[in-house]
Amino acid sequence: MARKFLYFIAVCIVLVILGAIALSIWSREATEIAFVPRGEFVEQEPFAENAYQDPNMWYSRPGLGTNDPSRYQPAIAETAPDPADQDPSPQAPAAEQSLDAGSPLQTTGTVTGEAADPQTLPEFAVFFVPPTSYIQAGGDWNSKIDDATTNNRARIFLQGLASPFNRADELWAPKYRQAAAGAFLTDKPEAQQAIDAAYADVAQAFDYFIDSVDENKPIVLAGHSQGASHVLRLLQEKVAGTPLEARIAAVYAPGWPVSVEHDLPALPFPACASAGQAQCLLAWSAFSDDGDADLIMRRYEATVGYDGQPRGTGPILCVNPLTGATGGSAPASANLGTLIPDQNLSKGELVAGVVSARCGENGLLYIGDPPELGQGVLPGGNYHVYDIPLFWKNLQEDVVTRVKAWTAARAS
Repeated sequence: MARKFLYFIAVCIVLVILGAIALSIWSREATEIAFVPRGEFVEQEPFAENAYQDPNMWYSRPGLGTNDPSRYQPAIAETAPDPADQDPSPQAPAAEQSLDAGSPLQTTGTVTGEAADPQTLPEFAVFFVPPTSYIQAGGDWNSKIDDATTNNRARIFLQGLASPFNRADELWAPKYRQAAAGAFLTDKPEAQQAIDAAYADVAQAFDYFIDSVDENKPIVLAGHSQGASHVLRLLQEKVAGTPLEARIAAVYAPGWPVSVEHDLPALPFPACASAGQAQCLLAWSAFSDDGDADLIMRRYEATVGYDGQPRGTGPILCVNPLTGATGGSAPASANLGTLIPDQNLSKGELVAGVVSARCGENGLLYIGDPPELGQGVLPGGNYHVYDIPLFWKNLQEDVVTRVKAWTAARAS
């Protein structure tokens, strides 16, 4: 059990580095010199056509059992009761007890993570593309497929980011020769070459995934940060206008900016308008209410959308992960469980009711005054590295709800 929770130590350390780089895509001046590769882009040898038949080419796939990082299920915190809800005593009236009750993060222990009854779950397959775990300063433009450090980090990230999808009967996450974090900090042509090379691996893995999954099974596409960008490109190049389009139950692309004006019209699915909607797209980027997103917004305005036009000042897509709908707000009481590490970073648990969510006019997701989550919080109140853990349990339920909606629509 202790070993399962050790990933929190590594996550909080590595996410400090990764988050400061990957989403410094928005504030590149401080990191470009250090992390943008200085050499020429060197194209690596393409994989063999059957490369992804090898189980070692996958972080997650059917058959890995307990070695599959995406199948992680965190413990659930038992929250201490609010004294205001208890019967008062002459020595300590309820109102006085409540004043001394302390933080809602007070817990009395944990219970084993919820195990869903497989008979109540629809069958579906998830293709999850990991975020950037190749963050070597001054390295090559793309990682090597057998780089131990990159692969170990990727497994760590999957335990926290892909695990909400663990109710799928098939959960796949490929290894790929990731573009260096610095590739997202520069307009150098080598950067786009590196991103294209990374996508080529993802596309090849996706083809094998499609060939391996039953042709009648619904599919969920998901990824975070660089992984989300590759998922959105798959939608454009592998899904749109093909028979595969009808099989996509939902798409999750948090941690990557999706322009309402210049990206969505080029994608085959609309933004999700409600929790019960299938065949739609969810994306959000989390900030504290007092966060400063100026650097992000300035970089966003300068980037080019999927329609080939500058994104400009148009809003970023914000689907509220607590409601499953575009825009709007939800109180912390609607949060079914945030994945939170303890103070010693030795274990983690799901704690309900501690993080709210409000979509701002600019399309960023504001989360009030969230609890202490460790050193992975970026300057300016940027919670990019926690985009998924903040709403872990809601996301787990949301996926199943949308797949059920897809299944019901096909049965009618």
